[in-house]
Amino acid sequence: MRIGLVGYGHGGRHFHAPLLASLPGARFVGVVTLSAERRRLLAAEHPGVQAFDSLEALIAAGVDALVISTPLEGRAALVLAAIERGVAVVSDKPFAHDAAQAQALIDAAARRQVPLSVYMNRRWDSDFLTLRKLIDAGALGRVSRFESRVERYLPQAVGNASGGGFLRDLGSHLVDQALQLFGPVARVYAELQYAEQAPTCDYGFFLALSHANGVVSHLSGSCLQNCPGPRLRVSGSAGCYTVEGLDGQEDALVAGLSPYSEGERWGVEEHRRWGWFEQGEVRERVASERGDWPQFYKQWQAALHGQGPLPVSPAQALATTRILDAARLSAQRGQVLEMAGFPGPESI
Repeated sequence: MRIGLVGYGHGGRHFHAPLLASLPGARFVGVVTLSAERRRLLAAEHPGVQAFDSLEALIAAGVDALVISTPLEGRAALVLAAIERGVAVVSDKPFAHDAAQAQALIDAAARRQVPLSVYMNRRWDSDFLTLRKLIDAGALGRVSRFESRVERYLPQAVGNASGGGFLRDLGSHLVDQALQLFGPVARVYAELQYAEQAPTCDYGFFLALSHANGVVSHLSGSCLQNCPGPRLRVSGSAGCYTVEGLDGQEDALVAGLSPYSEGERWGVEEHRRWGWFEQGEVRERVASERGDWPQFYKQWQAALHGQGPLPVSPAQALATTRILDAARLSAQRGQVLEMAGFPGPESI
């Protein structure tokens, strides 16, 4: 399988290229980037992978599938261009500016019968995989509240989040995880934070999602938080599971490591990063599952060979986008919004 990448910024360079280059049974053939500096980085980091001036030139060179990792502004046009040329495509997150744009891309892929998926790699974070295992085993009992946050102090990121803010950028992961664990959402409430130097690009958010099954998800993120809270805190009738820090795969990729270089060490969390199970006076470590971002591309590759479903379906990506739309409108109005029939007649 010949795979191409469009974009070699932070996301393309660190979150996609090393995984594509490590994917068994596939060849990472080219990258679209016009930046001379990024072309030098590509040549140094992936010798033999050719740089191209355009998506059309990369497709003409021969690819079976494309990954689009460019800023959200303009990304939809590139995804659509791949679809119209009959090439299977993965869109980076956030998937779209809003649900209408997401639906248009999904409809185009359906008309052309082109596989379309969205890169929700954090479904394969070590903490998320561990939590899912605990829930499936019934170790937490009946879950009542899911708290999930990603908080950092990165003032240089203010005003630079894709999609007009951290809600749509980072929030897409947190909403997707909540939907994976607890299913459809009935009501949404949100609050957004803005800095004076970037009054239209939120740097922090809080979401309360009331799931149809009764679970409440509290999701939050910020790039101006000096004292981050727990990554996860999940409360159930039989106990509580907490994790402090982020999954280590991001740091590993940014440091220049990859699944190919690390082999069986990839995604393994050192025991001091494991989470805790607590109930009353009982407090014990929970061994973390191995993080596995490469699994996204393995499942995508299998799906393109007709050997299973896409790792993230268009319908799932659309569901996340609708909730993000509702969250922004909730924050604007200061109201709880019902998801039944949303979006309504008003433009978001």
